[in-house]
This record gives sequence, C-alpha cells and structure tokens, in this order.
Amino acid sequence: MVTSPRLGTGANQEAIRRHNLSTMLRHVHLAGPTSRAELTTAMGLNRSTIGGLAGELAELGLTTTAPASTGARQGAGRPSQSVAAADDGPFVVAVDLGVDRIIVARIGLAGLVHERAEEPVGGDREAWRVAADIAALVRRVADGAPSGAPMVGIGIAVPGLVRRRDGLVRLAPNLGWVDVSPGPMVLAALGVDVPVVIGNDADLGALAEHHRGVGVAIEDLVYVSGHVGVGAGVVAGGVPLAGAGGYAGEIGHLRLTAGGGECHCGNHGCFETAVGASAIAETVGCPPERLAGLEAVLEAFDTAPPGLGAIGREVGEGLAGIVNAFNPRMVVMGGYFRFLYRLVPGDVTAGLDSATLPAPRESVTLCLPGLGSDSVLLGAAELALEPLLADPVGVLRAPRLSPTA
Repeated sequence: MVTSPRLGTGANQEAIRRHNLSTMLRHVHLAGPTSRAELTTAMGLNRSTIGGLAGELAELGLTTTAPASTGARQGAGRPSQSVAAADDGPFVVAVDLGVDRIIVARIGLAGLVHERAEEPVGGDREAWRVAADIAALVRRVADGAPSGAPMVGIGIAVPGLVRRRDGLVRLAPNLGWVDVSPGPMVLAALGVDVPVVIGNDADLGALAEHHRGVGVAIEDLVYVSGHVGVGAGVVAGGVPLAGAGGYAGEIGHLRLTAGGGECHCGNHGCFETAVGASAIAETVGCPPERLAGLEAVLEAFDTAPPGLGAIGREVGEGLAGIVNAFNPRMVVMGGYFRFLYRLVPGDVTAGLDSATLPAPRESVTLCLPGLGSDSVLLGAAELALEPLLADPVGVLRAPRLSPTA
C-alpha cells in the first residue's frame, strides 16, 4: 500500500502558526484596530495563543498594541489590549493608471494612504514612457517612507484587458496598447526587484469596495468604472469574477446598436460610444482638451445640463443587461458615473427599470462608492498586499531591495 508522506510535528506546528499569523493580520487589515478579546472569539484560540501571535506580528513590524476601549473589556481583570496595523510598517505602492493621468500612492496595512502623487500621461502614451513616469512617481512616494519600512510590492491598475496569469495587458484601447507587459518596464526603470502585480481597474475597484467600501458584507456586486472608457468589476458569491483569462467585465464593449459610432476597440455601436467620457463631454459642453477633468466638470454642476438625462437613461439601459446576467445585490457607480448619477438619478433608474427583468430588479440597489475616487487605487493596493497577508513571515524574510537604495 502506498501512503502519502505526512508532515512531522514540527513542520505541522509551523504551518499552523503561520496560518494563524495570516488570519490575525488579515482580520486587523480589514477590520481595523481589534481587541485581543475580540480576536480570541473570532479566531477560536485561547488568550495566551492570541497574545503570542500579536507579539510576533509586532516584532515583524506589522502591528502595534494599545489599551482597548472599555467596551472591549470582557469579564474581570485587566482590559484587553487592541491590535492595530503599524503606521510605519511594510507598505506597497499602488498605481491607478488612467488614459490621461497617473495616480500613485504609498499605502500600508488597513488601507492607510500615507502619501500620493499625480502626473498627466504623456501625449504619445508609449508604454515605455508611461512606465518611466510610473517609476518616477513610485520612487517619489517611496522615498518618504519611514526608515527601515520595506516596500513589499507594487500594484498597477490598468484600463484594459489584463491576462490574469502574468499581468500582460492584451488590449487597452484607450491607451493604444496591445500585448504590453508594463510590470517589467516599471521595474527596469526603478532598478529594483520587487513583486509587481497588474489588474484591470474596474476589477480592482470592485475588490476595494467589497473589502472596505460600500460593499462590505455584500456577496454579489458590480462596480461600474467610468473614466475615459467604461468597464465593470464583478463579485459573485463573495469571489471576484475574473473569467477564464481574466478578461471578464468589459461592459463598455457590449455592442448595443449595429449602426453606432466607432469605438476605440475597432467595433461600432459599443456601450462606451454612447456613455463614455467623449459622449458625456460633448453633451455638457466640455472641450476635448479637458476630457481628463470630466469628473470635476460634472461635479461643478448643481443641476443636470440639457441632454445629460438621455445619457443617464442609456446608462441605466446598459446596466440592465448586467443586472439580468449577474443578479447583483448592488451596483456601485464609480468614476464619472458618480457625478452623472448624482445629477440624473431618476433617468438612470428609469433606464434600468425599462429593461431589467422584474425578479433581479427587486434585489438590486444603485449606490455611490464608499471610497470615493480612491476605489481603484485601494484595490491595486489590496492586490499588492495579498502575498504579505497570506504569509507575512515568508514575505518579510525574503531578500528584497529597497527602492530608495
């Protein structure tokens, strides 16, 4: 009889310890400062084990401890201490790459944004030039990190189809990119070797809103991203829906009308041609050279300008297909859709009502992002932080170069 090899007692105990460290760190990362008493209940471990795990995370520079509030006290004895993410601990750099601007931030555990920088994208949008601009911004925000705090990863959100297994951008039509690998280009420009992960901007917006935004505890949601183009990130049953290659959610390229306008993707009549930034800008009188500032233009309106209601209705009609297909409980209106929905909520709702099947319409709510304009940026940070959350000991023991060296 052939039997599978079994881990020795020491190896098994080490695996359990590292699993428990990961569980505690992830809880603090998502829930914020948590008393040891609450962690004891949540993790089902005894107080001494929780104390040991908290001490080890603190030694790794990941957490700090402080007296908890009196409400966290359970039973007799001293009040339970609170475990919180360390302000000066390991960090990642998150990048929100738009068609016209790059936003970069140094972000720590618990989604703490420590420093950010922003620059416009150059006119030619060549990948190597954009990568060099990203690298310069990464270095700028990383240089401000506390001494000894390691950068454990870089997360980049891209407005395009990103292959899940290796981060290859198969198509970013509004950037003019086809089969581009921005990660190695950024690392080459930085001259360092840290993990770089790439994700679709709408997928990462959905991830962040589900983890720490308006979608916390919502198992089925769609985050609709509106910048220059249109995309969607889907969370189904609490799990991000990526598709076979990672390309799910490209709602901007659903073909709505056979005789519609030409889209950047090469097709005609895409949803994006009707409700994308160019269509909205033309309707509200925003000149093409101010397209990058469309969100600010929409935000300045107290009432909807003429014609915006018609676009709002088209937004709702397009969302109806998504609601019918995925039956979400929540649709989060991100990017410039935040301001469009504020101005014409009735038109968006009317469009949704007109084309959604009654059953899925009953359970869905349209809402604004809980994270405001930072949904995509914080989603990129979540993606980059995941290896640290999964195995804090393994990541922090790995040899790593500092970006400021």
